[in-house]
Amino acid sequence: MTELRLITSQLVNELRKLTETADTIYWIIAFAMKSGVQLVLPELKKAAERGADIKILTGDYLSITDPDALELLYKELPEAEIRLFESGGTAFHPKAYLFKSLEDAFVIVGSSNLSKSALSTGVEWNLYAPSKVDASLFETAVSEFMKYYLAPNTRQVNSEQIQQYREKYEETNTQFPLSVKWDAQNEADMMFGHQDSQMVIEESKASYITKLTPRPVQQLALEALYETMAEDYDKALVVLATGLGKTYLAAFFAGKFKRVLFVAHREELLHQAKESFQHVYPNRTTGIYNGFAKESDTDFVFASVYTLAADYHLQRFQPDEFDLIVIDEFHHGTASTYARILAHFHPKFLLGITATPDRLDNKDVYSLCDGNVAISIHFMEAIRQNWLSPFVYYGVFDETDYSQLRWRNNRYDEEQLLQLQIREEYAEAVLNAWLTHRQSRTIGFCSSVKQAIFLSETFNRKGYRTIPLHGDSDRNIRNAARERLENGELDIIFTVDLFNEGVDIPSVDTLLFARPTESLTVFTQQIGRGLRVADGKTHCVIIDLVGNYRNANNKYRVFTEDGELPRNINATAFTLPENCAFHFDIAVVNMLEEMKRKRFPRKEQLLEAYEQLKIEIGRRPTLLAFHLNANADSKAIRQEFKSYPAFLDFAGELNEVEQEVLRAYEDWLIDVSGTNMAKSYKMVVLLYMLSKGPARWFEPVSPKEVAPFFHSYLTSKAYRMNIDFSDKQSKELHEYNETKIANLIAQMPMTKWSGASKGLIQFDDDVFDIQIEPRFEHQKILFNWTKEICEYRLHEHFERKGWKNK
Repeated sequence: MTELRLITSQLVNELRKLTETADTIYWIIAFAMKSGVQLVLPELKKAAERGADIKILTGDYLSITDPDALELLYKELPEAEIRLFESGGTAFHPKAYLFKSLEDAFVIVGSSNLSKSALSTGVEWNLYAPSKVDASLFETAVSEFMKYYLAPNTRQVNSEQIQQYREKYEETNTQFPLSVKWDAQNEADMMFGHQDSQMVIEESKASYITKLTPRPVQQLALEALYETMAEDYDKALVVLATGLGKTYLAAFFAGKFKRVLFVAHREELLHQAKESFQHVYPNRTTGIYNGFAKESDTDFVFASVYTLAADYHLQRFQPDEFDLIVIDEFHHGTASTYARILAHFHPKFLLGITATPDRLDNKDVYSLCDGNVAISIHFMEAIRQNWLSPFVYYGVFDETDYSQLRWRNNRYDEEQLLQLQIREEYAEAVLNAWLTHRQSRTIGFCSSVKQAIFLSETFNRKGYRTIPLHGDSDRNIRNAARERLENGELDIIFTVDLFNEGVDIPSVDTLLFARPTESLTVFTQQIGRGLRVADGKTHCVIIDLVGNYRNANNKYRVFTEDGELPRNINATAFTLPENCAFHFDIAVVNMLEEMKRKRFPRKEQLLEAYEQLKIEIGRRPTLLAFHLNANADSKAIRQEFKSYPAFLDFAGELNEVEQEVLRAYEDWLIDVSGTNMAKSYKMVVLLYMLSKGPARWFEPVSPKEVAPFFHSYLTSKAYRMNIDFSDKQSKELHEYNETKIANLIAQMPMTKWSGASKGLIQFDDDVFDIQIEPRFEHQKILFNWTKEICEYRLHEHFERKGWKNK
């Protein structure tokens, strides 16, 4: 069929027919029921078997989606990618089915959810649109699909996630069995949907006719990157405070590479990056690769993660097509997609760029760069160097009680939070704080679009000139907002995350935070919007309403260059650049002190971080995975539990046999987890022993036997030689000499480890012997735990910690 047509019944027949031939299948449905999944499952399984790219997104709105439907999809379609959109109370009502084959593409959009009645005999209207009718429609639909599929509030469906949703489903349907009272806005959302996406104000396009050269801070970062490459690292992260020119740094660095791929999650960032690269290299070619343009045959390609997330786009590029790949910081929802995209490519170097120095709050980009940091320059240091503007912070007490709000997946329930924020008393408190401390041009950061609209209306009634900017704002209004604020025609722009990334109004001299701080990454980005240097600007005022919300005291880590909180948070607790200052209401100081006394015990924090990571990845994380991805410091596990298996036991994760292994070999696990490591030598010896496999790794070895592996491991990467093989004695061993290497192994790791192991290891007559003989049924478990610990300790030892304020 090549014409548009309306389908009013038996949609399932069309879905089955198209699924039989499609190599790309993307479905977005508000609700999924087990009955609907059962209807289409046979065809989907056949498509999966032949390698089709299957992505299905459904939602949790009103807890109508059946958890049994999710479980059926997850278990029967392990090759497919199933995600759940967490609506947070916002209406979620899309119903669209996208198919693509070699010959054609189709979009079906209408009223049918994934249920038996909706797909067969129910009263439904669905429009069937082949790409031959409109060639651009399918690509537009895919682009929109990916924005929701990879949104921050989507979750990859796995057994842990299903169980969590099932509990919510049963609780909701026990209390309110599919009956909800809707106000007028809810009804409008039900009919037409609601768009909370944030658009970014477009910057004016400047014309550059002179050759650009790196600024001092960028030159410093370039030197660190060149050094990182010289050490044989093939990936690293650069942490530069907002306003120091991360994108231009990437452009200057790209000059040494033939072809470059720059990946970002916002269209505006792609276009801004393209302009920056063009300014630096006017004679080299640039192209955009997104839902609307496919300019791939250029020196520099700027690609949307939402487009590359589609397999048929990713497969158009050869794995070795790019010498350099650059990734900008991104929200957590896209982390697995970035990892999959990067797994496809094999560049000479991967560069991550971020403004967030806090590793724990920015784990995703750190993880993709293997934890290696080329350089980190904090905004405090940038202020000292006069690269950024000073600030004066006012912590204003917020009397709102946040303690009863539901907390899930590292954020508050959006609907519950909104009810607290659209009260007249709250708006009055925000207004009074602003009037007391403001300067001339303000950006006000809110938790939601509805709150931004409410505050703007309240301020306007009081005679102030404000505007809320969001995805539904007229584009001309958005584009004019910057100029109006700069010219004094506006007092405040209220927004959610409009100014988080990529856009600057240097003259902004006041930031107003009328929201709980849930993410240090976002908080850091938003602070940066007020720190740009501008003529006539002496400092930026930060007005922050601080209440008893979760982790309120944790936000102050962004003001410390080592990421550690002061013992007590008050006006004199921070080491500040000149002309910076902190001011706190007494009630804020008292509240933060009380929160410190009631602080979540560290063991419970580790457990919460572990459980959250397990839900995200759907399996038990390894120790290295915890280190790279969990929102907690992996070193705390050793400090609190002495070994990772002991922590797993605390978390209730071990079965009976694993508990037996832990009890039988606890001393060994503690020793390998905690033995001193000034150099990597002990773990390199152990890594060689582990290479023999589960049944033989604990067999005795001699220094000469270990010597070839030991030398090869330490000399195969320049950074390993620089860190552990560069003192006077080991430099002489860069050329392999079995006798000398064996002597080093005997004198250093073997002798020292045996001497400190309290009898667990013996080294006599040139034989290194771990004093354990695990039973057959214990061997694989103990081997895996020992290997996990060994690999983690080597990785953590060799991670490039980076230049800091050098």
